[in-house]
Amino acid sequence: MKIELETIEEIQDQIWRELSRACKDRHHQWRTPVLASVSQDGQVNARTVVLRAVDIQKQELTIFTDARSPKVLECELHPDAIFVFWSKKLNWQLRIQVQVRILKHGDELVSIWNRIKNSNGAQDYMSRNAPGSPITEPSNPDLEDPSALSYFTILKAQVKEIDWLELSQSGHRRAKITGSHWCWLTP
Repeated sequence: MKIELETIEEIQDQIWRELSRACKDRHHQWRTPVLASVSQDGQVNARTVVLRAVDIQKQELTIFTDARSPKVLECELHPDAIFVFWSKKLNWQLRIQVQVRILKHGDELVSIWNRIKNSNGAQDYMSRNAPGSPITEPSNPDLEDPSALSYFTILKAQVKEIDWLELSQSGHRRAKITGSHWCWLTP
C-alpha cells in the first residue's frame, strides 16, 4: 500500500500512527523490530523484540523482557540503542535512536504484570533459567510461581532521532527527524 505523503509533518504523523498500530496488530510488519545495543565487550548486539506500547506524547517505545536477558545489562551499561523497523507494505525503513530506561519494579510494572501473568506469554519471564541457558526439554520449561513478578522487566525507549527512508520506483526519499526539527537527506 503506497501512502502519498508530501510534508515532513504528514510523514511524522504517519510514522507514529503506524507504530501505534503495530502494538495492537500482530500482523503489522513493525510489530517485531530489531533492537541493537552495545554488549559488555563493546560489540554490537542485535535481536528481534516485540513492540508492546507506544506513547506518542512522550515519544517513547516500550518492550518487555526478562531481567536476566543480556540486553538489560547492555542497556544499563550503554543506554543508547537503535530500533530498526522495515515494512514491505509501506516500503519504509525506520532507524530510531533511543535512550533506554529499565523498569524492574514499581506500580507500572506491577500493573502490567497483573494484566499478563496468566497469559501464555508470561512464561517467557517465569523460567528458573536465564535466557540462553541450556535446557534438556524445550517444551517443558521449569517455571516459577506465576503469582510472583518473576523476572518481568520493561524497557522504555525514549526516541531521540528518527531516520525515515521510503523506497519508491519514482525516487527514494529520506529524512531525519529530531524532536520538532527535521531535514531531508540523500537516500
